[in-house]
Amino acid sequence: AHLVDTDAISRALTAPGGAALPAIAAAFGPHVVNADEGLVRSAMRELVFADPAARQRLEAILHPMISAETARAAAAAASDLIVFDVPLLVESGRWRQRVDRVLVVDCAETLQIERVMQRSGLSREAVQAVLNAQANRSQRRACADAVIHNQDLGLSELRAQVLTLAARWRRTK
Repeated sequence: AHLVDTDAISRALTAPGGAALPAIAAAFGPHVVNADEGLVRSAMRELVFADPAARQRLEAILHPMISAETARAAAAAASDLIVFDVPLLVESGRWRQRVDRVLVVDCAETLQIERVMQRSGLSREAVQAVLNAQANRSQRRACADAVIHNQDLGLSELRAQVLTLAARWRRTK
């Protein structure tokens, strides 16, 4: 499968020299952009999770750019199976019609919070604020054609479940 990771695309757009930085600086001010770091994520996170209108302005800048880049990446894919990793699939409201099927990898919110804290170094409160602004577990599962429960799976077990599902989906394409 060819992976198109929308989160990685977003990070590239907001990295030093990223295409989204001029529009973000114009919309929010120079304090959220740093020449060495790109987007100052802590400042932007604080702003967008305190002000829904600010989050909408940021999404209005980033989402069209992310959409264009995902289309380019999908067109260049050398595989008949393209996996779009889309953290905000439910929230965006437009991904469901762009894909054939949706897989949700799910776990308990407490484990999700712990994993994000370990990966990002954010505080529990910061992670909870992010989760509160996103679709909840039941909304994500309701949008899914399949759910893999990743509560206690090791990577090899998770991989086996994904490969089994991919084989089944390829047969019913």
